Amino acid sequence: MSTFVLIHGAWHGGWAWQRVVPELRAAGHEVHTPTLSGVSDRAHLLHPQVGLSTHIQDVVALIEAHDARDVVLVGHSYAGQVVTGVADRIPERLTKRIHLDAFVGEDGDAAIDLLPPTVAGHYRESVAGPGFGWLIPVRSLAKLGVTDEADVEWLTPRLTPHPWLTYTEPLRLTGKDDQVPAAFIECVDWMRVFTPQAEKAAARRWPTYEIATGHEAMVTAPDELAALLLDVAAA
Repeated sequence: MSTFVLIHGAWHGGWAWQRVVPELRAAGHEVHTPTLSGVSDRAHLLHPQVGLSTHIQDVVALIEAHDARDVVLVGHSYAGQVVTGVADRIPERLTKRIHLDAFVGEDGDAAIDLLPPTVAGHYRESVAGPGFGWLIPVRSLAKLGVTDEADVEWLTPRLTPHPWLTYTEPLRLTGKDDQVPAAFIECVDWMRVFTPQAEKAAARRWPTYEIATGHEAMVTAPDELAALLLDVAAA
């Protein structure tokens, strides 16, 4: 059996995976869903110096503290940067990394530069205004493909601003991340901001998959996502 470590994207917390975890555990796997520093239930740790390297260390420390091995590391959205950094740090502990509608970064890439220019422009404007120059305000859930009223009501009070440095700090890699087999899952029923990342994954000959839901698959299609994660992990 594997250990799944599920890493949330911007504005979220480990709670975002609540609807996915039971099926993974029912299949016999251990599951961890940490919250990254500075957001959600760890918002009390927020300060302008919380960056990508902070979040990579969050996950490395968790995996090492549990002495976890045979880890399937899943990163949603922004956390594609995080799982790549973790794979470069501790490849010997990972059996696979799965990018769920997520960034596929290379050495020197900052997340903001991996977004389409129009979307990146909206981020920069919101940071400069209501983000006080160092926070990314919560994005509209409708733009993320969440339209069901119950889902919107569940998500909205839990989302918190995200530290801007995580999007501007470049990913630093030694090349050891290539030792960890990777796969990509694209969510295809929304504006598909991460299609260029899916294309990059395919060009690297990663197995690529699609799921017919919006960007927040763990909320809007948890059963389908859990089944797909199990299949991808076992492939």
